Amino acid sequence: MIKKLAACVGEYKKYAIATPFIMLGEAVMDIVLPLIMANMIDYGIQAKDMGYTIRMGLLMILCTLFALICGAGGGITAAHAATGFAKNLRAKLFKTVQTFSFSNIDRFSTASLVTRLTTDVTNVQNAFQMLIRMAVRSPVMLIGAAIMAIRINPELSAIFLVVIPILGISLFLIMSKAHPRFEAMMEKYDALNNSVQENLSAIRVVKAFVREDYEDKKFKNSADNVRRAQLFAEKLVILNSPIMQLCMYGCILAVLWFGGNMVIGGTFEIGKLSSFISYVTQTLMSLMMLSMVIRM
Repeated sequence: MIKKLAACVGEYKKYAIATPFIMLGEAVMDIVLPLIMANMIDYGIQAKDMGYTIRMGLLMILCTLFALICGAGGGITAAHAATGFAKNLRAKLFKTVQTFSFSNIDRFSTASLVTRLTTDVTNVQNAFQMLIRMAVRSPVMLIGAAIMAIRINPELSAIFLVVIPILGISLFLIMSKAHPRFEAMMEKYDALNNSVQENLSAIRVVKAFVREDYEDKKFKNSADNVRRAQLFAEKLVILNSPIMQLCMYGCILAVLWFGGNMVIGGTFEIGKLSSFISYVTQTLMSLMMLSMVIRM
């Protein structure tokens, strides 16, 4: 299946290959920026060295601009690759459907085939776009930020040993429970499309037998079933955000508590504490982005 899907990238392969490398540049800049900020605070502002502070500030601006260019460029190339991929995939699916016999069409149902060609292809397109953007950026940022945090203060980095397993297990449980709910939601989409298709193909019959009210009620029931299925699936997935926020802010509170005592004791510099908090945020956000890719 992966090989068949990969073949649909086709002439947009150059965009799909270029995107991860461009996003890599953004990830590297995001990792470097907190370190520059720490040096500016510790060796520039606290030492009252205005020249060093200005140089570090200009360097941060350049790094930010480079990250902005990489992020925008990665978004453009990813959009080209994903939309081109979806176009080719939809064309191949449509061509395959044309070869189906009437018995196959009856077995799959017209409504289900319409869903495959529209909603499903769009979901695969979004997943592909997230894959070539975040699936490279997130692991690089996760590993890079974790290494930098350990390098700054190995003792404080022990907080990761508590927070990351909790976050990882929570996200895994949510995704594993949400998957069957989204499958059920897609079946409701099929029923909705089937209702629309029946009314379009048999509109004369509906009007001849004065069945408009019945068909309106039938469509409203199908739409309401889709709404309830979406709500049932999404109310589980949205737990990602509060769990993520709880872990992230709990981790930051622990860092500020223990790190602040180290700063007061003179064993830790305030600039490095600021950069450590940035790396903590980057590490946890990377896990969150990876979970989004896997969910899609």
